Amino acid sequence: MSDSELILLSYFKWKEDCPKFLVGDFAFMIWDKNAQKMFGARDYSGYRTLYYYSQQGDFAFCTTIEGLLKLPYIEKKINQDWFTEYLAIGGMMDTLDGISTPYKFINQIPPAHSISITKDTVSTNKYITLKSLKPIRYKSDDEYVEHFKEIFEEAVTDRLRSNKKIGSQLSGGLDSGAVASFAARYLKSQNKNLDTFSYIPPSDFKDFTPKNLMADERPFIKSTIQYIGNIKDHYFDFSDRSSYSEINELLDIIEFPYKFHENSFWLKGIFEAANEKGIGILLNGDRGNFNVSWGNALYHYSSLLKKIKWFRLFEELNYYSKNVGGPRLRRIPLIAKIAYPFLAGKQPMYDNNFINPELKKNTNVLNKLTSFDINESGSFKTKDINRLRLMHLEDLVPWNSGNTLNCKLSLRHSLWKRDPTHDLRVIRYCLSIPDDQFVQKGLDRALIRRATKNYLPDKVRLNQRIRGVQSADWVHRMDKESDKLISELNMILKDERLLTLVNKNKLEDALHIVKNEGFKTDDFTNPNYTILMRCLIISRFLKKF
Repeated sequence: MSDSELILLSYFKWKEDCPKFLVGDFAFMIWDKNAQKMFGARDYSGYRTLYYYSQQGDFAFCTTIEGLLKLPYIEKKINQDWFTEYLAIGGMMDTLDGISTPYKFINQIPPAHSISITKDTVSTNKYITLKSLKPIRYKSDDEYVEHFKEIFEEAVTDRLRSNKKIGSQLSGGLDSGAVASFAARYLKSQNKNLDTFSYIPPSDFKDFTPKNLMADERPFIKSTIQYIGNIKDHYFDFSDRSSYSEINELLDIIEFPYKFHENSFWLKGIFEAANEKGIGILLNGDRGNFNVSWGNALYHYSSLLKKIKWFRLFEELNYYSKNVGGPRLRRIPLIAKIAYPFLAGKQPMYDNNFINPELKKNTNVLNKLTSFDINESGSFKTKDINRLRLMHLEDLVPWNSGNTLNCKLSLRHSLWKRDPTHDLRVIRYCLSIPDDQFVQKGLDRALIRRATKNYLPDKVRLNQRIRGVQSADWVHRMDKESDKLISELNMILKDERLLTLVNKNKLEDALHIVKNEGFKTDDFTNPNYTILMRCLIISRFLKKF
């Protein structure tokens, strides 16, 4: 049975409730002749895109914006409201509601939403909520782990259906390692192997990161591969590419401006490499942080402090100090500040948006930011990580740009990227079990660490001291192009359309610093570099209109 037949049968049975019962990634539209209406939906994660135009009785839809712009009655115009939100949000999100696009009158169906179109109305509806889930309680810790493994294994194997080879992105961490290990084990039973794709820095890069960070994760990656077996590993440094060199092609592919310039060149490169190797499905574990590998130890300990569970707290700190190093009591002041934020005092906040002040003043964007619990710097106001977790999993807008990238790169390179860590069955389970399943005996991310026993080597599974960082070399890569880059940045200061949107003073200040100091390879999180790259990407995008 084809996917299209399955979707149609689900609609025949459940009508507009059908998206609730579909597992996986999808975007579809159905014409219901009897009801004289169209009905469509986008999957929970938003791994498939669905755009539409609805004006003056005309309705059109497409997986890509390019398809809509081919129609004679759709004019290519800039949507200033979209740019206002995009620039006011200093973080990685594009917009607040996930509906608008940079193109006037072209909207998108947000993740986890359906759309219904009749002769007189167009309405969207969110068909899934993760609030008020029924708690899951077992008598032993082992039961939680076993149930998780059953659900996670199903989420992985359900995504292996393909008549082509199976690949998986692999870093040195837990999430991608867990996905690869479960997939490789199943594929071995089918007499197939798993191809893994890993990004590494170029050979001339000197790792300047502190000892708790690792730019080149090969020691952990190779340990994972040797332990799992049944894997053909591939490594790519994309030494001839940079965040600057890939801008035009990425804008053509994504059809949007983007904020992930630090990782852009290798994300694109991995898809190209997978296509060249004949991969049909490319697995990853991108969304594991809020579910399968949830569990920040210090925040969990702060809750124990607030609940006056002293014995449990000190017992956990004993374990944690053995795992991470350092005296156990050293962390008490930090835990106290997390539990009682007033102890930390008022923290300085960098204003990381770069919207034109007049544009910000003349629009309602600040009120809209407030209604979405986002402050003027473009960051979430709340510091409650459990609330932040639910906001990410329930609202889904923070994932929209990244998943749009995955969909567009999949279309371009004739493969599909799939993420078992964002399977609804997995997410619901992780939200329904007690917090102490994610932090226990000094282990953060304790559920996935326990679940991958005999799946991952302890060097990776129990590692709490070193973390991979995959964007440390992005500034280094632009060293050869710095003169060309600065020349173009000088030019965009004369781009009148750009300057109506962005803060000219911030742009000039950032460029002045770079001209005087150059791009410092070891300062890869410098906010001035972010301003310059984002302005450059927007300027290039505006030239398409």
